Amino acid sequence: MNDGQPRAIYRYGRSFGLLLALGLSGLSFADHRLAHASSLSFANPVIRGFAPDPSIARVGDDYYVVTSSFEYYPALPVYHSRDLVHWSIVSHAMTEWPLPGMDHVESSGGVQAATIRFHDGVFYIVATAIVAGKAMSFVVTTTNPYGAWSPPTVIADAEGIDPALFFDEDGKVWYVANRMVADPAYAGQTEIWLQQFDPQSFQLLGPRYALWRGCCQGEWAEGPRLFKRDGEYVLLIAEGGTSYEHAVSVAVAPSVTGPYRNDPRNPVLTHRQLSYDHPITSVGHADLVELPDGRWYAVVLGMRRLEGQHPLIGRETFLVPVEWQREREWWKKNPAIFPVFSPNTGKVEATYPLPFPSRTEVGEEAFHDDFDGNLLQPEWITRRVHPEPFVRLDERAHTLRLALQPTAVEESQLYSFVGIRQRHFHFKASVRIDFTPALGEEAGWLVIQKDTAAIGCLVQSTAAGQRLLRISRFTEDGRHDEAAIPVPSVPIDLQIRGQGLRYQFAYSTDRHHWHAAGPVLDGRALSPAVLPGFNYTGVVLGLYGSSNGRPTTGYADFSQFRYQPE
Repeated sequence: MNDGQPRAIYRYGRSFGLLLALGLSGLSFADHRLAHASSLSFANPVIRGFAPDPSIARVGDDYYVVTSSFEYYPALPVYHSRDLVHWSIVSHAMTEWPLPGMDHVESSGGVQAATIRFHDGVFYIVATAIVAGKAMSFVVTTTNPYGAWSPPTVIADAEGIDPALFFDEDGKVWYVANRMVADPAYAGQTEIWLQQFDPQSFQLLGPRYALWRGCCQGEWAEGPRLFKRDGEYVLLIAEGGTSYEHAVSVAVAPSVTGPYRNDPRNPVLTHRQLSYDHPITSVGHADLVELPDGRWYAVVLGMRRLEGQHPLIGRETFLVPVEWQREREWWKKNPAIFPVFSPNTGKVEATYPLPFPSRTEVGEEAFHDDFDGNLLQPEWITRRVHPEPFVRLDERAHTLRLALQPTAVEESQLYSFVGIRQRHFHFKASVRIDFTPALGEEAGWLVIQKDTAAIGCLVQSTAAGQRLLRISRFTEDGRHDEAAIPVPSVPIDLQIRGQGLRYQFAYSTDRHHWHAAGPVLDGRALSPAVLPGFNYTGVVLGLYGSSNGRPTTGYADFSQFRYQPE
């Protein structure tokens, strides 16, 4: 086990998703103390840190949420809960990649905006992968969400993005998505379209119907979901983009193909009317679920901002109660029924009463990994799909061996990195590294928002053989070194502490006395508020190594990974 070659690690087939799903210890993200929830209430968000575009399905007393993963692998994390508040990852819906280009997908490209549905014993997820500006919508299925999902099947002739399936009472299955308008009245105008779908062949059938372009001439009508309530069809969409003007809108129709009419109270959920520095913003992209007792809830995308503008850890999943109300104006001949989100206030609140006060689970806020199995725990993700494994677990030595690659942090490239989502604004994480670097080699911590926005705390060696900890930033302008600290040539523990918009690295040789490694770093450089281009993910922190352009057989051994919110 000492040859340095990566063996059993990410298995890029069905067995990977199955074995990941067997449980092991995992993150649960309620973190109720941070929002001062009482014993009879819960705190939003319910899935913290980089959990965007949520969709939800219920099977009995079990609830499943899928969120976007973008350029990260494995893709489409599937979360499970029995109380709607405490969630843990049980599988990934994509562990096989017949889709072209996913090994070099751009930052904030990749797999996104999925919808999960359950029908006749089968789970269906439809989603879109975007590579180099080209969208491919696909479907995956399973009968066991804790096990393997089918390989993705691309849906031919599926325009646009953000697909969903709707299983009607008459047995027909409908596919709904968005597309660009052929004759737009303004930039960014899209519309929602519908077509029948064969759940066996995964083919679109029959005529295609244009349904709705959203309310109030809103840009980017997207994220459609269809429901049926009291004999009426309810179309729920997102619009206004994913920033401050994001919103949820509703239209209803007597037939699934329309005509759909606007809810006069639209948008039915948004924070666009609130101050830019409101603590929860960018609310939208909702999905609905009915509880066994007839109550309804919605999972909703939102962002928490530090200092009024910096959503450092990304878009998250919030939970909101929903009621159905019928129009009361006496003069309307056919009053429609509409969902009312967060009925008492009309906005996403930081706390709500527990959905199931007598059944609340207890979640772990921390994540520990002693690498004592033969596969990575499901919280670990890599950037892009690597055709060759670069990580090996040695369960006897309790180590993760990271093989260095010549590639380094660079846009749309493959490099040796495996990390977990940052779930809290305030946290402490540590790991032990055993690494003897050759000249030009480095390994250690990497905190990354995208390929052009990352911070590293990396062990290196000088030409004279001295070992250093080098603190570096990776930006659009290249790499910039912040500090270089001499450290002993023995295994050391590396620590990173997140304090809002600040990060501090430290090291220790005895796990008791910690020494600061470089200055306190300004995390605003990782904030989507200041980064150019699209920034749909959150911060991911983890283990990185590179030989910086030189061929190598080098590796770094990591052990005793600890993540703890503070």
